[in-house]
Amino acid sequence: MTVAGTTEPTRDPSLEDLEIELLLGGLSRHWGHDLRGYARPTLKRRVLGCVRAEGLSTVSGLQERVLHDPAAMARLVGAVTSGVGGLFRDPSLFLTLRRRVVPLLRTYPFVRVWHAGCSTGEDVYALAIVLAEEGLTTRVRTYATDVSEAVLARAKAGVYVASALAAAESRYARAGGRRSLSDYVTVGPGGLTVAASLRDNVVFGQHNLATDRSFNEFNLVLCRDVLLHFSRELQTNVLALLHESLCRLGVLGLGARESLRGSGHEDHFEALDPDVRLFRRIG
Repeated sequence: MTVAGTTEPTRDPSLEDLEIELLLGGLSRHWGHDLRGYARPTLKRRVLGCVRAEGLSTVSGLQERVLHDPAAMARLVGAVTSGVGGLFRDPSLFLTLRRRVVPLLRTYPFVRVWHAGCSTGEDVYALAIVLAEEGLTTRVRTYATDVSEAVLARAKAGVYVASALAAAESRYARAGGRRSLSDYVTVGPGGLTVAASLRDNVVFGQHNLATDRSFNEFNLVLCRDVLLHFSRELQTNVLALLHESLCRLGVLGLGARESLRGSGHEDHFEALDPDVRLFRRIG
């Protein structure tokens, strides 16, 4: 296609694949972000999206930019690792957590929760609301981690699009909400901001599921819509990490399209509610 006397270069998929390999290698060696285990179709699509967003024409151009520009690196990592957002985006999960998991958490004198790959934090705050309504706030410490510092900054700020409130209010009601979601958020010119009280017992921190180790023992781990971006080998490694991080009879929550099948970890868990991908560690 010709535009203003220039010809748009023809894409060479094999060359792009080589460029992406070099980009990922440089990103890992220079910045310490290892994204090489991510599922290739999704990763390639998001990398090419970053090429366009940065106003570049090649992956090699993106590589040069991210190796020299920390802000560009953060944008790339955030784009590759970001998940699907929305407060109470899966009402059935939070309803089951309220009905099936909260009674189990009540049996512990102190509870640790880990949101692994928390993205922009909507699930963190949705669970914080559930725990508050169930009277468990003071007995729970929540850790919310992600590989992207930029994404973590957004999660910690707790500011979202104000127009999403009506849909979130409906999902909150279906999740067994006992009040109005507006009791937990304020709407202003900057958007929808979750109440500061929901962040009081949350520790945000950077953690790379692909390379970092377990850092505590938890009663509940939510790692939702993260594994589907990983290769099969990395999925197996991450599930081993999550298994190691759970106390005996601790609960693991996965995304709706994720499963333990074929991971080699099936015998370590029993389905607490397979319809919403909640599993309890038994070994």
